[in-house]
Amino acid sequence: MSILANRYASDEMKDIWSPKSKIMTERRFWITVMKTQSELGFKIPSSAISDYEKVLESIDLESINRREKDLRHDVKARIDEFNSLAGHQYIHIGMTSRDLTENIEAYQIHAALKLINFKTLVLLYHLGGRIEEFKSLAIVGRSHNVPAQITTLGKRFATIAEELIFAQAILVNLIELFPIRGLKGPVGTSQDGLDLLGDRFEDLERVLVKSLGFERALDSTGQIYPRSIDFQVIASLVTLAAAPSNMATSIRLMAGHDLVSEGFKQGQVGSSAMPHKINTRSCERIHGLAAILKGHATMLGGISGGQWNEGDVSDSVVRRVAISDAFFAIDGLYETAITILRELVIFREVISEEIALNLPFLATSKLLLAAVKKGMGREEAHETIRLACELVSREKRSGLKTLLQVKLGEQRSFPLNYDEIEELFLNPTEFIGLSEKQCDRVIIKIKRILENNPDVTRYLPNPII
Repeated sequence: MSILANRYASDEMKDIWSPKSKIMTERRFWITVMKTQSELGFKIPSSAISDYEKVLESIDLESINRREKDLRHDVKARIDEFNSLAGHQYIHIGMTSRDLTENIEAYQIHAALKLINFKTLVLLYHLGGRIEEFKSLAIVGRSHNVPAQITTLGKRFATIAEELIFAQAILVNLIELFPIRGLKGPVGTSQDGLDLLGDRFEDLERVLVKSLGFERALDSTGQIYPRSIDFQVIASLVTLAAAPSNMATSIRLMAGHDLVSEGFKQGQVGSSAMPHKINTRSCERIHGLAAILKGHATMLGGISGGQWNEGDVSDSVVRRVAISDAFFAIDGLYETAITILRELVIFREVISEEIALNLPFLATSKLLLAAVKKGMGREEAHETIRLACELVSREKRSGLKTLLQVKLGEQRSFPLNYDEIEELFLNPTEFIGLSEKQCDRVIIKIKRILENNPDVTRYLPNPII
């Protein structure tokens, strides 16, 4: 198992991709093939099928690995191991290696996508809770990381949630459309299956497709299905990672101003050298895992569109590494993001202090519009306010406490006096525009998505280290 799996992924995701789970699924697939072939007229003794079923769970990875070293063929090693245990040679008749691996891997991908969809819904549930909780909590909004206007903390989370809603819709569509290869043989013509069963072969393929939980199979493919499908899968994971990654960035920036904390457990250590440190290490982890996902997307992009005729194995090593590890990365990222939202701490007093500190500048667009309404030209008003802000900022940095309303009130050309300007600053909650309504709209969207998924409210993330 990879480092990503051992350190970051949940037990559920690790189980989907574990070698033992894969071999178990392969063996069940072989048994289903045998049973269906028998029902369709190819003679396989029921006692032989029973013997295979008896040793279904007898999985010795070391023994399989020893066989592969001799054979230099992974599927043949697993065939020989299962045959040896059962004492027969009835599995894999009329099949090629890709009839096994392509279908089983599609099953794993499909299962992993469904698990990530569930965790996306869990993440949306917790985002919805934070949006509701903080939709009216005014906070300094920043553009270019500089104080700009006032927004609300709830809106900041609503923006993240709406991005995730878009990504989740793409994921649902991918899960619905994702195809399985089916039984197509060495070059995609299904000739071996036809030689074995004749016209009944297509009945076999339909049974096997449904046995793995799929509704559709590709009609025309070579030995391997198009790797652009794999690329689309990993690209969707990159898209799903974007919203929580943006959330992590915002939390890191807010934590740097002591406005929030991602949570800090009793006994947790922030630095081995600096005892006072309380780091946003979980948010940093999200960024690292998002970078890994982008790297895997690059790897899958490298094999997309590079197939030779009906197939080759130049993509095998990439897929062995990139597909499972990409799912481990997104799973760890989601487990971390859910944990952060559950443990998030807000420092309301510091948030209020930051608004008070920046308030005159946060209201400059209000001042601009108020001056225009009183007849001043827009560009003239903009320049007057800009020069006043520049002067106040310069004096402030020199230790003086000059008030913007005083400087502007002294300007004869400016149509608002000191008292009128001061009145604009009285209630910062009037500066948040449509933030609360926007939050409510996003909450409604989340509730619609979650209405048929009550289990998301009960999910607890795996403990992160």
